[in-house]
Amino acid sequence: MTSLIKVWELPGGVHPPQHKNQSLQLPLGDLPLPPVLVIPLNQHMGTPAQPVVQVGERVLAGQLIGAADGTFSANTHASTSGTVVAIESRAIPHPSGMASESVIIEPDGKHEWAPLTPCEDYLALDRLQLLDKIRAAGVAGLGGAGFPTAVKLAPKSTQVIDTLILNGAECEPYITADDMLMQTQAQELVAGTLLLSHILHHPKNLLIGIEDNKPKAIAAVKAAVAGAKALQAEAENIQVVVIPTKYPSGGAKQLTQILTGREIPSGHHSADIGVICVNVATAVAAWRAVRFGEPLISRITTVVGEALTTQRNVNLLLGTPIDYVLAQHGFNLQQASRVVMGGPMMGFTLLDLAAPVIKTTNCILTPSTRELPEPQPAQACIRCGMCAEVCPASLLPQQLFWYAQAEDFDRLESHNLFDCIECGACSYVCPSTIPLVQYYRAAKGSIRLHEIEKEKSDRSRQRFEFRQQRIAKEEAEKEAKRVARQKAAEEAKKKLAEKAAEAAANPAAATDVITAAVVKAATTQVSSDDQKAKLERLLAAAKNGLEFAQKPLVPNNTNPVITDEQLEKQKARIKQAELKVAEAEKKLAEFMATASTTAPVASDATPAAAPAVDPNDPVAAAIARAQAKLTMSPADKAKANLESLRSRLAKAEEKAATAKAEGSANADALQQGAEKLQQKITEALAELAALGITDVPAAEPAATAEAVTAAPVTAEQNAAQAAIEKAKAKAAAMASMSDEEKRAEQIQSLQTRLQKARERLAKAEAENDANIEAFRAGVTKLEEKLQELA
Repeated sequence: MTSLIKVWELPGGVHPPQHKNQSLQLPLGDLPLPPVLVIPLNQHMGTPAQPVVQVGERVLAGQLIGAADGTFSANTHASTSGTVVAIESRAIPHPSGMASESVIIEPDGKHEWAPLTPCEDYLALDRLQLLDKIRAAGVAGLGGAGFPTAVKLAPKSTQVIDTLILNGAECEPYITADDMLMQTQAQELVAGTLLLSHILHHPKNLLIGIEDNKPKAIAAVKAAVAGAKALQAEAENIQVVVIPTKYPSGGAKQLTQILTGREIPSGHHSADIGVICVNVATAVAAWRAVRFGEPLISRITTVVGEALTTQRNVNLLLGTPIDYVLAQHGFNLQQASRVVMGGPMMGFTLLDLAAPVIKTTNCILTPSTRELPEPQPAQACIRCGMCAEVCPASLLPQQLFWYAQAEDFDRLESHNLFDCIECGACSYVCPSTIPLVQYYRAAKGSIRLHEIEKEKSDRSRQRFEFRQQRIAKEEAEKEAKRVARQKAAEEAKKKLAEKAAEAAANPAAATDVITAAVVKAATTQVSSDDQKAKLERLLAAAKNGLEFAQKPLVPNNTNPVITDEQLEKQKARIKQAELKVAEAEKKLAEFMATASTTAPVASDATPAAAPAVDPNDPVAAAIARAQAKLTMSPADKAKANLESLRSRLAKAEEKAATAKAEGSANADALQQGAEKLQQKITEALAELAALGITDVPAAEPAATAEAVTAAPVTAEQNAAQAAIEKAKAKAAAMASMSDEEKRAEQIQSLQTRLQKARERLAKAEAENDANIEAFRAGVTKLEEKLQELA
């Protein structure tokens, strides 16, 4: 049967001492329940599982205690019945000695199982249902990688699988866990092979690869295959292939190349060349998960080494402390050189013997100093090239070593560092005893860390660039809107100027235009009901916003703890919402009060030509005022202007007096405003005098007592008369002046005003007045006017 399959030669490789017989002298054994089980939630490649049990909860064997977190994760189950006494960080078997969150279970000695869901005929189930069962059972690669099996058995639709390989090579020295499994569970291995074949749509080649140093396992598997062929036609495709013993022929890539002659390209997986490779123990675990519904809670582990009185293979519950396992096998700490997880070639020294057995624990090696002496100090590389000769991946270990020392990550990647399977063959043959694999592991870790940091940096840069683009876009939109508004304003000014010119040329047409505008405003006027409805909607929206802001903050997955800062922000939001509600209520109340006390009144005195004006309509009122202003004569306009200025002056003097009495910082600015208004009144009186109007009514006395005593009505009348006479004289003088003399007069006036403005600015700066900027702007404006005339 094996002659039907051609076996290709593995490049490189070594032949270290096997030491297989040490653990095969005794049958497969079991251990009593340990006093405590430490079950890590990170026993596989990928994201750790998330705990789903609580401290103090009683669990049963096979009960889910850790749920897979994502695709590349695996469920974790209780190995026996008992009580969860803690969920905390504990040491796990790892080269770095890292810790992981673990569920600590105190067994009750009953080993009661949780309800299971067996399946008599897996052919009756859909392939996706079978994958779900394997995924739910937490099955991961038991050969050492720990890759979730359900993910491996679900290749892409573009990957056509024509070969399924069951890896029973087990090339590492000392390890015989798979050998023992094939001897004792060969029938389940064959059943598992047929199950995986069904899931993968029946590949035409089903190959079980076993090294020729396992005669008992080979015989057992061949007998099981022969029995299966007598019962199932599909078993005809199963072939047991015996391969020469050579390290590291048990690597997935290497075994694929030996059995198929296909070499997996750099950066690719075996599925890309139509091959799926699964460890024999993984196939048995998948079969038991489907057939009996059993989660993965135990595995066969080789316990071997001269520091033990008993060396054998043991079926261990996951979570069993390694120091408990060693104690049950007569471990002598003084005799052991170290304790290794895995074999001497690819294993690593355990830093904490309290670490538990996990899914990838295939061997616990306790060699004596004679078996595994301490390595000699590393010496300089002599460039012998032996490392390149034994590399099964056809790499250049010497160059990789130099680049790893120099931390030249680009050259390491260009020399395919990540194709290194860390088999240790190069370190094994190195005459300078250089720990090459350790350099490669460290370089891989540095490169991965560098890539993570680069990815974070790239994301930050992308966020910054996006923000800059967003800001630039917003600024461009604002500028476009500003230009549009400016253009619209200029067009509106131009139209107003044209209409004013038309009105001056044709007053009757202007009256018609204003009348049309009043009618148009009346037709577009919003009714009181619409205004009320709008205000009510605004109030309802404000109340809804207040209710939303007052909702209590609830912790969630992304925000498990409510901070004081978040509470303060919520208080601010509530305060802002309350202010909005109060403002909306105030507007609605003012509208209701106005609507109840004010109504449109039609006056009999209104001329027939003028339409009635709604007092509640500010637009119509403004248009009516504009209409009245346009129909005024120049004398009436001048009188109305004088009346308005006097009213503004009275208010300004009152504010200035109040500010001065209170010692306000704005007293001087208010006084200056009053003086400017007084100057404008003088100019208005001069304008009336130029029009020949002398019967100007005197101004009413100011409201303050100080103004009454200091400025009697007769005094103001005299001042006004004097101003009129002065204005007449100035107008007569200006009429007789030439253009140059008028220009010189304007320059002198501006210089006088500029001198006063500079004095006011100096005084404001000395007193640190709040209106310094206003004074400074006035000085700048006068300077610009003076420069234009100069």
